[in-house]
Amino acid sequence: MKTLLLIDGHAMIHRAFHALPMTMTTKAGEPTGAIYGFFLMFHKVLADFKPTHLAVAFDTPKPTFRKKLYKGYQAKRPPMDPTLKAQIPQIKTLLDAGGIQRIERSGFEADDVIGTLVEQNKKNFERVLILTGDRDLLQLTDTNVFLIAPKMGVTNFDLYTPYEVEKKYGVTPEHFPDYKALAGDSSDNYNTARGIGPKTTRMLLSDHPTIEDLLTNIDTVTNPRWRTILTENKDRIILFKKIATILRSLDIDTTEQQLEFNGYQDDLQESLKKFELFALSNKLFPTPSTTKKTEPSMKKKLIPEQINLF
Repeated sequence: MKTLLLIDGHAMIHRAFHALPMTMTTKAGEPTGAIYGFFLMFHKVLADFKPTHLAVAFDTPKPTFRKKLYKGYQAKRPPMDPTLKAQIPQIKTLLDAGGIQRIERSGFEADDVIGTLVEQNKKNFERVLILTGDRDLLQLTDTNVFLIAPKMGVTNFDLYTPYEVEKKYGVTPEHFPDYKALAGDSSDNYNTARGIGPKTTRMLLSDHPTIEDLLTNIDTVTNPRWRTILTENKDRIILFKKIATILRSLDIDTTEQQLEFNGYQDDLQESLKKFELFALSNKLFPTPSTTKKTEPSMKKKLIPEQINLF
């Protein structure tokens, strides 16, 4: 099946770093836990879903347009652990050694890179898969666009279709930014309308699926307290929907041929050995005598819409 896999680089490196013990180092004391965990997760997803094309998207240090719109954006996130920070450029170097397409755009988040790649490619692939721990990307799910989210550790995953998104949040993927703008997001440091949580958000958006429609018809909201909250926070709600909306039109001209994946390039094997990750190197580059079939770890019951994915 012609499949494009898009990976949220920073999100998955963070996941790998915090899911595994931080004691992994080379003999010289260089930390390697995030490297090991990231590539273990990476390899498991490749084995389970067998993409024909792939790319890894990364954030950049430069402040994004979201930070310019709202100075408090992500302001309460703790500083990155120095041990984790040191491994990110090493992982990028290893991806390059493996011949894996890596994409980033200054001033934009990996979310926007992925959103653009989804928009550019979803009509040309039987399915597009997004590997991330960031629920913002749920808004990109579509009839052939699905999100893979880590569940436990680095080798177990949940799969989100548009059906799953609506079932869990009460809104369709296209209206997920409306949901976030109203319910807020502590990880991104915005609590738009204090007193209106996820449950109330679902109720309000069931009658008015967009923020714009809801704010235009505040007088139809029966609860006077909710009317007051919406009236007092109109501008903030509109602002945070803009922040929550993933861009899909960045200047990215990566071709389908550049995204093609035909296995790891040999340089990656030698690079992993330099980090003394010998077991990981053997897993990614097995000899014929040690090759075993990899069974998918996804144990959740598939709904009818998902059956044709595997």
